[in-house]
Amino acid sequence: MNKPRIFSGIQPSGNLHIGNYLGAIKNWVKLQDQYDSIFCVVDMHAITVPQDPAELRRRTIEVAKVYLASGIDPKKSTLFIQSHISEHAELAWILNTIAKIPELEKMTQFKDKAQKAGKESASVGLFDYPILMASDILLYDTELVPVGKDQLQHIELTRTLAERFNKKFGKTFIIPKAFTTKESENIMGLDDPTKKMSKSASSEYNYIALTDDEETVRRKIKKAVTDSGSEIVYNDSKPALKNLINIYSLLSEISPKEIENKYVGKKYSDFKNALAEVIINYLTPFQKKMAKLTDEKVLEILEEGAKRVRPLAQKKLREVKKKIGFVA
Repeated sequence: MNKPRIFSGIQPSGNLHIGNYLGAIKNWVKLQDQYDSIFCVVDMHAITVPQDPAELRRRTIEVAKVYLASGIDPKKSTLFIQSHISEHAELAWILNTIAKIPELEKMTQFKDKAQKAGKESASVGLFDYPILMASDILLYDTELVPVGKDQLQHIELTRTLAERFNKKFGKTFIIPKAFTTKESENIMGLDDPTKKMSKSASSEYNYIALTDDEETVRRKIKKAVTDSGSEIVYNDSKPALKNLINIYSLLSEISPKEIENKYVGKKYSDFKNALAEVIINYLTPFQKKMAKLTDEKVLEILEEGAKRVRPLAQKKLREVKKKIGFVA
C-alpha cells in the first residue's frame, strides 16, 4: 500500500537554530518512517529578501547537512534543492493567475516581514511567497504538510487555490491538510517569549544556533529572559519560563511536569545551568555528525533527490498545462 506523502522545507537564510530543529526537523525524522517524505531546501523562498550569493550557496548546503545530521535518512526520504526543479516556478506562475490580491494582502507573515523592511522596499516575491509555497506542496500530490502554527494561514490558501483550480479545470490537485503536533509548536525567542525564535533576529541572544559552541550556549541561556518570582513552574503566567521548559523537555524527552518536580525549591540559575547542559548534550554529537558530512557527499544526495522528484513534478505540470489549454 502506498504511504501518504508529506512535503516540507526550510529556507537557507540566517542561522538555523534549535527552534528549527524542535519545531520541524525533529518531527520530520519521526514521520519519515510512516510517510512518503519529501524535504526541500527552499532557496527560491530565501531570495524573497536580499541574500549574499556566496552565503546563500553555503547555507543551502548547510541546511541539507542539518537535515542529514538530525536523522533524515536519504534512503527513507527524498532531499533536494528547490531551484533544481524548475516546475516549482512554472506552477507558481499558473497559480498566480487564479489567486486574488486581497487573499495575499491578508497574509500576516507578509505584513510582519514587510513592516520590518518597510513596505515600500518589500519585493513582489515576498508578497507572492505563499503562492510559491502552494506550488511546492501541490506539485507532488502532497497529502499532509507538517508545519508550525505560523504557517497554517499559508496552508489554508494552498487548499483554497487547489479547490479553485479543480472547480475550474477538473480534478487535478489533492487538497492537502496541515499536520501539526505539540512538537511543531513554536519555540519562542530567548530574549522575547512573545515572539518565535527567529534565524533572522537582529540579536544573537534570541536563539541558540545549531552551530553554537558550549561557551556560547551557556552565555545565551544565562542571559535568557525569565519571569518575575523564583518558582520554576510550567504555566501560561510565566511564558519565558514555559518556553525554556519546553526546550528542556523536547531535547531531553522529560515531561514538563517532571521538570517542575525536579526543580522544586531550586533557583532559576540552577535550572538555567541544567538547561544549558541539556542543549550542549544534544548539540555536541549533532555537530560531530555535521562535521563528517562533506559538501561533495551532500550535493550527491541532493542531486539524487532531484532526480527522484523531477518525474513527479514534470508529470503534474504536464497535467496542469493540458487542463488550462497550453499547447503541448
